[in-house]
Amino acid sequence: MQYKDTQLSVPEIAKVLHVDAVVEGSVLREGDRIRVHAQLIRAFTDEHFWSEEYDRDLTDVLALQSDVAQSIANKVEVTVTEKERERLSVARQVSPEVYESYLKAWSRFEKANTKADIQQTVAAFEETTKKDPTFAPAWVGLAQAYSELGTVFVGGDPEESRAKLITAARRALELDPRSADAYILLASVQQKLWQWAEAEAGYKWALELNPNSASAHEHMASWLVCQGRTQEAVDWARRGRELDPLAVSGDWIAWILFHAHRYDEAIHEVRSALAVNSDDEGALSTLGFVLIANNQPKEAIPVLEKALTMSGRTPATLGVLTRAYAHAGRRTDALRLVAELKERKRKGYVPAGAFVNAYLGLDERDQAFAALEDAYAEHSNILQWMKVHPFMDPVRDDPRFKDLLHRVGLDRTY
Repeated sequence: MQYKDTQLSVPEIAKVLHVDAVVEGSVLREGDRIRVHAQLIRAFTDEHFWSEEYDRDLTDVLALQSDVAQSIANKVEVTVTEKERERLSVARQVSPEVYESYLKAWSRFEKANTKADIQQTVAAFEETTKKDPTFAPAWVGLAQAYSELGTVFVGGDPEESRAKLITAARRALELDPRSADAYILLASVQQKLWQWAEAEAGYKWALELNPNSASAHEHMASWLVCQGRTQEAVDWARRGRELDPLAVSGDWIAWILFHAHRYDEAIHEVRSALAVNSDDEGALSTLGFVLIANNQPKEAIPVLEKALTMSGRTPATLGVLTRAYAHAGRRTDALRLVAELKERKRKGYVPAGAFVNAYLGLDERDQAFAALEDAYAEHSNILQWMKVHPFMDPVRDDPRFKDLLHRVGLDRTY
């Protein structure tokens, strides 16, 4: 979806994605019939060295995807293992209405910036599961939407979102026991609940099911960086991008590099992502984090202000912008944002992580540790990163921090 309306040439896209070849195609639909024209382009010469047309009934669209994938694999002389061939060949029929509903839900998810956007995505996937309760990918999509809804930056209640994520992912596994994505999502919940050994086992099992899963590599990178194994994490994240450059973005690579305290590399990665989509709220927020950590709070302020507008003033962005204001000497502006967070908390749920970032930025340690205790009580996502999070560096020697690190299970090696 990033390149749907792009003016970039194929060689330019290939350079951004670090790929040697690009699949380009067109789809024509007439009633329940579909014709796909696919071609493989050698990226740096813009040379077309394979093309094919496929005519199918739309109910066979999943089998059609497998045919195209296998044809391209054969053309570029990729060795497809028996396990991979099995995954490619397993395809069930799905009605055009259900599949279209599923694709529209994913399209909505890809463009979501705000909590309201994610809630609409949840509703879209739920609609798809009602149209066909046996279509496992729709349940995976629903679980993914709930996973995003429960993050600090989106601002949904994490406990409620995790329960619904687990229900959707388990339903997907009942329908498709080999769904690597469902196992990844369940393992991600275990990670956020600080069940570190169980999460690692879940990711490894997903990799057994699909060794080429970019998502599994991405999540292993997050698990490794949480353990303080930062170079391994960077390696896993970059391998994930090699497998699927669109699934593992420069924004995510930058997030890993941020926790590895490699700020210049992180800035380069996230600016590359923003060059493709300057309105990516997640990338803007990540850039704000990195600039603050790199002692560039004044440069971070306009970036985070834009992210704040695009996110619908999400509490988490308010918290990070508070830190930027405080570090830039604008304490009055920082306190104004804290007042806004407090007012919003009086009216409804506000993630504890928003206050953690705000009070750490203001160097108000007692309030910061009170917020960290709230974060502990709600199993906030922010605590999974605490062993390496740069914003927590100033309080690492505090006995309260060491005690919390122990309770989260990050004072030992896995």
